[in-house]
Amino acid sequence: MYNNRGPQDTRFALTGKDAALYNGDGVLLATVENFQVQVNVTNGTYQPLGDAQEHDVLQSYKVTLTASQITIEDDYLIQDVFNMMHEGQQPDWTFQGVVYGRNGSTQRMNYRGCVPAGNIDLQNASVGDIIKRAWNMTVNDPPELQSLLNAA
Repeated sequence: MYNNRGPQDTRFALTGKDAALYNGDGVLLATVENFQVQVNVTNGTYQPLGDAQEHDVLQSYKVTLTASQITIEDDYLIQDVFNMMHEGQQPDWTFQGVVYGRNGSTQRMNYRGCVPAGNIDLQNASVGDIIKRAWNMTVNDPPELQSLLNAA
C-alpha cells in the first residue's frame, strides 16, 4: 500500500474554534469572528533553447489578510483607520495567527507590516443581523512561521 498512514483520524480534525487572531502585543482579538491569510504567487515562464518544456520561476508574491470583526466596541484598528484618513499616515499593524492542535501543538504565524488595503467597513447595519466590520489588509513583510502543528 502506498499510503501506510491510512485515512486521517477525524478525531483530530480542527475547526474554526481551534484558531485565534492576536494583535502584535499578544492580546486576543476576541471580536474577530474569522480570519484568513492567503498568498498569491505570480510566476514568470521561460523556455530555454533546446528544451520543449516551459518552466515557471518565482516573479512575485502578495500576502493578504482578511478578517470579519463583530462590532462590540471600537478599538485601536478603527481609530488607526480614521487617523490615516485625517493625517495621511498609513497604520502598520502586526498580527499573530494561531491554530491549536488537539494534542497541545500549535501552529503560529506572525504577520508584520499589515496595512489597510481595499475596502474596509466603517459602518454597516441590516435588520436582524449581527453588525460586523470587514477588514482587508496587505501583509508587507514576509510571514514568519513560528511553530508547526503535529499529529503525534
